Amino acid sequence: MGKKISGATRVELVKAIGERYGAGSRADKVCILDEFVAVTGYHRKHAIRILSGQELQRKTRRARKRLYDEAVREALVVLWEASDRICGKRLKPLLPTLLGALEGHNHMQLDQAVRSRLLAASAATIDRMLSPTRAAVGRRRAPVGAKPAIRRSVPVRTFADWKDPAPGYLEADLVVHCGGSVAGSFVHTLTLTDIASGWTECVALVVREGALVVEALEQLQTTMPFPLRGLDTDNGGEFLNDTVLKYCTEQKIEFTRSRPYRKNDQAWVEQKNGSVVRRLVGYGRLEGIPAAAVLSRLYAASRLFVNFFQPSFKLAEKTRVGARVIKRYHPPATPCARLIASAEIPSLPMTVRGSGSGSLL
Repeated sequence: MGKKISGATRVELVKAIGERYGAGSRADKVCILDEFVAVTGYHRKHAIRILSGQELQRKTRRARKRLYDEAVREALVVLWEASDRICGKRLKPLLPTLLGALEGHNHMQLDQAVRSRLLAASAATIDRMLSPTRAAVGRRRAPVGAKPAIRRSVPVRTFADWKDPAPGYLEADLVVHCGGSVAGSFVHTLTLTDIASGWTECVALVVREGALVVEALEQLQTTMPFPLRGLDTDNGGEFLNDTVLKYCTEQKIEFTRSRPYRKNDQAWVEQKNGSVVRRLVGYGRLEGIPAAAVLSRLYAASRLFVNFFQPSFKLAEKTRVGARVIKRYHPPATPCARLIASAEIPSLPMTVRGSGSGSLL
């Protein structure tokens, strides 16, 4: 019964019936007391003292003596750093061995009282003492990603939203040449594929950085046979940042992004990542400016072969009949042939005959 009303309600109830209880007869007090005990859940003797207005003498708690002082906490922080900042449950069984090793090599000397209290601390106590230090140093840096504000300012475009765009709307993606380990710095390839023609450009980037992406776009606009009208990227921080967004806004380039974890939204450039970049470069690790320079020379030669001498199929229509999907394709043609046949490009600029793609070191 005691849990049915809150403490504040009990106080109000005492104020409401306290005077009536004090002025009532013995029979009235018994009835009031029975109802008050039933509603509040108080013990009957306790209820009598409250309704009578008697003040209860509360015992004051003595301050508990602090067992783990600042000396213990500072020693624990040193051991936590030496253990590579592991959690309390892992650090607790390690403390005797780690402390003995540090003391044996004269890296740490503790007072016997501090040492005994440190070894007696539980895993929960260790985590509690380390919580201010953990909050101060923060977490380790997460992989670079787009900021939520930038992501909200860039609209989403799916694979079904392209319809039949004019040449100049490109999908962009980054291919890493890390060799199976993302540790350290390594070369990246910026791949851009035109939706209308399949024209593909590759640029070697020595590091993953938004400013280099902008420089690559500026360089490619002088060599591509069409103006850059739109750019569709994934949600990586190298694309979704203030630098790229500002450049696209100033150049009046339609900037869109794919849905997170939906690679089919960028099917055109993903296909070129495999058939062009991985087929030419493979999966080995490339590091440094010399590797990026060699990769840029490879892309400068391969762009002519890929765009002038590699015909590909382009989907014309797709029809679903029950569970069966029927696809019809246009006759195979090279990206260059599609651009020549396009009404949007009256004449193919001579710049496509140059070296074109390079590297940004």
